[in-house]
Amino acid sequence: MKKLIILALIMLPMSAFAQKFAHVNSAVIINAMPEYTKARTDLEALAKQYEDELKRIQDEFRTKLEDYQKNGETLPETMKQRRQQELQDLDTRMTQYRQTAEEDLSKQESTKLAEISEKVGKAIKEIGSAGGYVYIMDVTSGIPFINETLSTDVTDQVKAKLGIK
Repeated sequence: MKKLIILALIMLPMSAFAQKFAHVNSAVIINAMPEYTKARTDLEALAKQYEDELKRIQDEFRTKLEDYQKNGETLPETMKQRRQQELQDLDTRMTQYRQTAEEDLSKQESTKLAEISEKVGKAIKEIGSAGGYVYIMDVTSGIPFINETLSTDVTDQVKAKLGIK
């Protein structure tokens, strides 16, 4: 009996200091979120709009360039200079539009993905607090090794917290 009490006293501090670790795969969670699917669809539609407008500007440039190449020799010098200026302006407008479109698309993507990541992060923190985990590591962040036998995978719990099947 005395040995049993001593063994219990020895084991009690070990179990009191046992730490729980978990891991999660945020990429799986994010890809399963309806918000992510909608964000991708919205971004693709926006990219298509920018693409269509850029194509319209390119077509206008191509048409004016072909006209200039066909008729440039016969035009008076002032008209020739004006058409050259128009072509330069169109080229500049095309370049600026492309840059603005890329910047806006990138900004929109960052904003939408940040909102989604924030929502996932909040759910992970809630699962961590509720489960008493010391750490929840994201396997998508390039952690070199996670011993899955000593760590709990909480991906499904986070998905459930977010209402994802």
